[in-house]
Amino acid sequence: MMSILYEEKLKYAFILGLNKSRYNKSAGAKEVGEDEHVQTMQLMRRFARAAAVVAVFMAFQGQATAQELRFFQLGTGPTGETRFPVGGLIANALSNPPGSRECEKGGSCGVPGLVAVAKSTGGSVANVEAIGQKRLDAALVHADIAYWAYHGTGIYKGKGAVSNLRGIAMLYPETLHLVARKGAKIASVKDLRGKKVSFGDKDSGSLVHGRLLLEGYGIGEKQMKLSFLKPGAAADALAAGELDAFLMVDAFPVPVIADLARKTAINLVPLDGPEAAKMLERFPFLLQSQIDGGTYDGMADPVKSLGVGVALVTGAEQDEKLIYGVTRALWHPSTQKLLTQNSPHGAKINLDAQTIEKMGIQIHGGASAFYFDAGLVR
Repeated sequence: MMSILYEEKLKYAFILGLNKSRYNKSAGAKEVGEDEHVQTMQLMRRFARAAAVVAVFMAFQGQATAQELRFFQLGTGPTGETRFPVGGLIANALSNPPGSRECEKGGSCGVPGLVAVAKSTGGSVANVEAIGQKRLDAALVHADIAYWAYHGTGIYKGKGAVSNLRGIAMLYPETLHLVARKGAKIASVKDLRGKKVSFGDKDSGSLVHGRLLLEGYGIGEKQMKLSFLKPGAAADALAAGELDAFLMVDAFPVPVIADLARKTAINLVPLDGPEAAKMLERFPFLLQSQIDGGTYDGMADPVKSLGVGVALVTGAEQDEKLIYGVTRALWHPSTQKLLTQNSPHGAKINLDAQTIEKMGIQIHGGASAFYFDAGLVR
């Protein structure tokens, strides 16, 4: 298809040059009385310009033949959450369009011919669904959602496993933030009974984690007034007194929560005690976490919580050579530098054994081959 397109453009370039020459020759002779020599010189210049256009097309055709363009759709998360900007940085690092400077010469160190595009999505659940339906090439997904989807357990029990889901890498941890309005008198998860609460929209990982908390702390969903609001809308509702608490899973500091804390008195509800300990034992993908004191206005002391890793996943149908290149570009030193300089969470994205061990799902063959070559798997 590419060669046909270029042939048509070449033909068009010649015809354009000839037609302009013919038109100017006849019109010019009538209007200003150009002599034959001048007309001949103009015609030669027209041909020269047409030839230059042809040369450009031929040069570009040579580049495109050696390096075909491929778009790569990367699902991230809502625009107000960390996964969206981090996904944008990763997409930038993976991209290496045809004609780019070589990596060794200060150019892109991404996958040759690849243009990765970061897309805002509803969150982990929506991303897993899109991978399963082959509407995304890769996505950032909470590790627990990926685990349940791949094994057909948890929230996917009875729905069937997303059998084509494959892992590329574990990236960084995110922390559960249970944010409460100070006047709502919510000091523990059990105090959510009878309160107006949002666990995120219906496609979000936060809703899944919220239901996990309710189960772990022995609270029924019907014991509260549950809403399904995106983080920004939930923060606005809490500030207006229309909501008592909301859950958000993100790496701290979370901009939405930081903005809220500057204008509204809030407290972060600790996720600890024997209930949290049992959840950590039961679910290997959950992590112990702590939100540092001073992270948000009015928060002097650290708050214990739970966390979950963010994984980069793809579909089993993706070409092994492509995913090998994606994995190599992800862990290239230039990518690490880009992430560290442009995200407060970039320094947490490191290549080590946990990159693979904590996945909980099958690693894509291309990624596995890269880790083998890097000496991380045998």
